[in-house]
Amino acid sequence: MFTTVILFVVGLVLLIKGGDWFVDGAVHIAQHFHLPELLIGATVVSIGTTLPEVMVSATSALTGHSEIAYGNAIGSVICNTALIAAVTVAVRPGEVRRKDLSLPICFFFVAALFYAGIAYTRGSFRRPDGILLLLIFVIYMVLTVHRMMGQGDGEEEKEEDSSPIWKDIFLLIVGAALIAAGADLLVDNGTLIAQALGVPESVVALTFVALGTSLPELVTAITSLMKGHGSLSLGNVIGANLFNLVLVSGIAVTLRPFDIPVSSTLLGYNASLVLDIPVMFFVMLFLTIPALVRGKLSRVQGIVLLVVYFSYCAIQFAM
Repeated sequence: MFTTVILFVVGLVLLIKGGDWFVDGAVHIAQHFHLPELLIGATVVSIGTTLPEVMVSATSALTGHSEIAYGNAIGSVICNTALIAAVTVAVRPGEVRRKDLSLPICFFFVAALFYAGIAYTRGSFRRPDGILLLLIFVIYMVLTVHRMMGQGDGEEEKEEDSSPIWKDIFLLIVGAALIAAGADLLVDNGTLIAQALGVPESVVALTFVALGTSLPELVTAITSLMKGHGSLSLGNVIGANLFNLVLVSGIAVTLRPFDIPVSSTLLGYNASLVLDIPVMFFVMLFLTIPALVRGKLSRVQGIVLLVVYFSYCAIQFAM
């Protein structure tokens, strides 16, 4: 058991470090070709922080562990919102730019309604559903790139990165390899830990795996808020949440369709339908609606979201 836990932690470390190197390599390569920094942040960096979830869910789906693939997507949304964003908002609330958040928020709730509609009506994800989720991702990225290019960089051209391009390509390849290796370790040993403790795989995915794969978003959010960039922090969380539903789930479902797991029940119903999905909607609404209406985040939001998150985790392990 000790070795399994160590390997689980090693998997997390490889995921985080691999994602870091992958993003660094991709950003430097983009800079070599003089792409706008805003464009890089809106595409490469956002996708890069979601790569751990992508690899974990894809690996889980291919190995037949649909509970982890499903739970990781929803769990990461809840963790990003009610823990990561909540901590940073509770520590340092700030103003946000509403016009920068409107597009990702709209796309998130469109994707979430589609996701929930399938879960409540059919109870299973089919390959066309995954393809449609990926199509939503592509449309969002095209609109985002178009908006960024239309607004322009707005900054003076920065000095070109002096590192050789071969080094950046090396970082990109090694980062991708570390992410793949970390995902394997995380899924394999997370499954063993769940079996040893008698805890359903979906609970492990909704809590430990979701927290581990959300660490890149945590680093980005803390750094952004500490520098006073509230919009960047909130935008990164909302963007990552959208990617979890359309990219992470889209890839997993396209690779191997699966039924909504029924690993535990609450009030006689599938716990995912009466707890996980409603909590996902609540925390996102509680975070984003005040931000859109007032244009700022409050410490109360952060504290309430933290209470919701820890209560949610306690209920998961009590079931």
